[in-house]
Amino acid sequence: MDRRNQTSTYEFLLMGLSERPEQQPLLFGLFLAMYLMTVLGNLLIVLAISSDVHLHTPMYLFLANLSFSDIGFISTVIPKMLDDIGSGSKLISYGGCLTQLYFFGLFADLDNFLLAVMALDRYVAISQPLHYTMTMNYQCCALLLAGSWVVTTIHALVHTLLVTRLSFCGSNVIPHFFCDLVPLLKLACSSTYINDLVLMLVAGTLLIGPFVCILTSYFYIALAVLRIDSPEGKQKAFSSCTSHLSVVSLFYSTAIGVYLCPPSSLSSGKDRVFSVMYTVVTPMLNPFIYSLRNRDMKGTLRTLLRRKTL
Repeated sequence: MDRRNQTSTYEFLLMGLSERPEQQPLLFGLFLAMYLMTVLGNLLIVLAISSDVHLHTPMYLFLANLSFSDIGFISTVIPKMLDDIGSGSKLISYGGCLTQLYFFGLFADLDNFLLAVMALDRYVAISQPLHYTMTMNYQCCALLLAGSWVVTTIHALVHTLLVTRLSFCGSNVIPHFFCDLVPLLKLACSSTYINDLVLMLVAGTLLIGPFVCILTSYFYIALAVLRIDSPEGKQKAFSSCTSHLSVVSLFYSTAIGVYLCPPSSLSSGKDRVFSVMYTVVTPMLNPFIYSLRNRDMKGTLRTLLRRKTL
């Protein structure tokens, strides 16, 4: 009981991105600007899709959910980091750390699942265009979205609840700018065997599964594109995938840099750079990628902005 009480009142110290006082104003301004750009950009995507009936299709429905997830993803990390820089205190309570851990896991997993769902949508649209409307109907889209939300919610909750059974009584320094699962487990005084086992089996399956789905979908998409006779048809089919391919490449390249590179191969500074790319830069660039590469989205955003200014 004493150890449980000690853990519940525990506080962690987040090291942040830099310990140099002269760099704090620059970091605060930079990440505040990136945060506002990310929220505004993704919010515009959601508003554009909801306001234009021509964009009420499965692809844009999934994109709206991805934008909403990106807003939650970055909002889990950046506001706390800005508060730490502004106040000069890098402490986070035990409850605050668990809350951040839960929502970070939820939105990171949700991004992963939504990218896989969007790849499946592109596969059906290109490989089976005549059956697309019948296959990707309202019930199918609702089932894919609901399944993604339910699975990722349960997965994040399982990891968070497993952390609550651990005791923390030693060092409280987390060499990161947010509460991530792996650095947190390294601080535990009690055994983390069950946590490591669930992380390796369940998390590995839920992370690798969507990635395999994306690779398989694009393999069959490539075969379908190669069967198209006209160069114009090939160009049109490929152009419908370029935005999604760009987002997938950015998301998984940074995620691999954060979680799959051996710790010995990355210094602490480089590891934090990859984490910034994964948690901040990727959600910020997604709206630009989709709005700049998509003619329908550009037209709707232009109309929406013109309506707001008038």
